[in-house]
Amino acid sequence: MTARRAATGGLGVVLLAAAALHATPAAAAGGRHEVVTWAASADRVGDGTPDRGYRMVVHTSVGGSDLRIRLSNAFGDRPLTLDSSYAGVQKSGAELERGSNRRLTFGGAPTVTIPAGEVVVSDALPGSLPAATNLVVSLHTPDAAGPATGHGMATQTSYTTQGDHTGEESAAHWTDPTGSWFYLDAATVRTSAATGAVAALGDSITDGWQSTTDLNRRWPDYLARRLRQAATEVKGVANEGISGNKVLADGAGQSALNRLDRDVLSLPGVRTVFLFEGVNDIKAHTGVTAADMIAGYRRIIERAHTAGLCVVGATVGPFKGWSEWDTAAERVRQEVNAFIRGSGEFDAVTDFDRALRSPYDPERILPLFDNGDHLHPNDKGMQALADAIDLTALDCADGP
Repeated sequence: MTARRAATGGLGVVLLAAAALHATPAAAAGGRHEVVTWAASADRVGDGTPDRGYRMVVHTSVGGSDLRIRLSNAFGDRPLTLDSSYAGVQKSGAELERGSNRRLTFGGAPTVTIPAGEVVVSDALPGSLPAATNLVVSLHTPDAAGPATGHGMATQTSYTTQGDHTGEESAAHWTDPTGSWFYLDAATVRTSAATGAVAALGDSITDGWQSTTDLNRRWPDYLARRLRQAATEVKGVANEGISGNKVLADGAGQSALNRLDRDVLSLPGVRTVFLFEGVNDIKAHTGVTAADMIAGYRRIIERAHTAGLCVVGATVGPFKGWSEWDTAAERVRQEVNAFIRGSGEFDAVTDFDRALRSPYDPERILPLFDNGDHLHPNDKGMQALADAIDLTALDCADGP
């Protein structure tokens, strides 16, 4: 990718055969590598519950083979034991496609204990996993207690149960719906070494707040659909948004600076960081200046470049009409956006402000894209964001 290039451009659930995750001969190792196909930012999600089962539905981006699941105890204060873990394909609700549910192992064992503050990755599950799969990961923990790690706002219905029913494909015991993911951190597949991924580092807009639940209409989902149809080598999308998140300060999750290594730089196959964050720092009125924000962006750029990744910067969208908006916050937003657009320090720029704003009042979201709170886009607005991205800007094959 050419450095400092500006990007100014403007679901059906695939029903898979039951054999989608069945064992097949492993692909030849040469010319292939691991790429993230799904991820969610780790955060604290209440306390762990003993003898609890979690059946979690996630939507993959890139297809491949040899699925691996990453599990996290990042916010735990004690070891976490998972004594039964399975991966299958959703049929409907908590029911799985017949014959698709297969046991995950860790170093060959069905049980794994994750130390406090750590993550583990499963053994590869032989077989292919197509793109755009509703993958279902079922976990059981016999004695969880203390802070639980997961992702609070999934915008996806998953299920819980008491007892170990992870190996069942029936939905009979999975009757308690939940809107969060627990302990599940990322999923990777093995695919062509030419294939890469983009990690979207952001806040509630990236996380999908106010997009339609269960339909995968967050802007990174729309981006993944575009990438599947495009002649680009970037196919994987990792959604690393946390509602309420800030660049500089912990609060709603660790700050973007503090979680960058774990949530982004550690993911396999990522070529580009797509940074769309800052409105929560600005609207909080904690004394954060444009200079503070710019310094934070520069630290993220520097660390990503050191890791060999490119960084696309997205301008901060309009939010006039939101309760915390005032002219002082608007001045900071405009200064921050001027830096993002004109500094040349990002490897590319996507103008989300331009994509969302009203031509009649550019400090406001276009009503067609406004979910009603004047900050978060609706489904149409989410698609407009994805459509504004120059896909070639994500293909950072030559490095920063």
